[in-house]
Amino acid sequence: MTASLKATYDEQGYVIVPGLIPPQDFKALEEACDRVISKTRAGIWTHRRTVGKQFPPFDNDNPDSWGVQHVMHPELSEPAFAKWYTSEGLRNVSRELLACEDDSQLQMELFNLLINPLDHDFALRWHRDDVRENATTEEETQALTAWSHGVQWNTALYTDSCLYIVPKTHKVPRTEAQRALSMTLEPPKDPRDMPGAIQVTLQPGESVFYNSNILHCATYDSQQRRATLHGTMGDIRGGSTRARNVLQHGLQWMKEDRFRNGLDETGQRMLDSLIEMQNSVQGDVGYSLSD
Repeated sequence: MTASLKATYDEQGYVIVPGLIPPQDFKALEEACDRVISKTRAGIWTHRRTVGKQFPPFDNDNPDSWGVQHVMHPELSEPAFAKWYTSEGLRNVSRELLACEDDSQLQMELFNLLINPLDHDFALRWHRDDVRENATTEEETQALTAWSHGVQWNTALYTDSCLYIVPKTHKVPRTEAQRALSMTLEPPKDPRDMPGAIQVTLQPGESVFYNSNILHCATYDSQQRRATLHGTMGDIRGGSTRARNVLQHGLQWMKEDRFRNGLDETGQRMLDSLIEMQNSVQGDVGYSLSD
């Protein structure tokens, strides 16, 4: 990790990092992805992101899927996912981007898989992950100021050009032109119409780390194979600021001994931080966005 990567992330709201999947682990992750995708498409694994539904809670109204939820779940029996999530390389980058002193400040959060639908092209609207589309400029500014205790990433196993972002919007509210194109619940016909937007292309093995409150959207081509590891990691210094965005996905299963027992010591420590955050929140956390 270099100072320039950290500086780029802070200034632009994203940074691309190569080589976080060790060569000896790439095949194991690829094969694990193939198996969980097959289970999801066959209806065996029902925790999925459903075509027609952009944000949680997801339903089963459409048989086509654009994502697999909870890939570390013990019922999937795929230890390669937890091994990689807690790997030194991934921890090192997350720790540096979050400016954590050491691994003890890292918090385990979400780990899912983004895939191509089979029968439908699909898209996500322009959004920030934990700021409503109708937020006022003042509300946006307040939310963005508080959102510095977590990092999100996409790691591509195959060439991936699905993500569009507007650099530097993790720090500033939308302009009037940007607001006009992101107030709708509908995905854009052409993401490049958004002022300042760029398309992010990842080569196999590359990761894009981004502030999840940067203005972003995504397109899913049913004809383009996709298996992209999609995760978040938190910083315990944020307290419960990330609770809604993380816990809305339903993580009670992570409190089970069978999950904990499958983690190494570092993973268990990160899990303890997540559970501490879960236990600190009273009542229903609700959902960040709607569609």
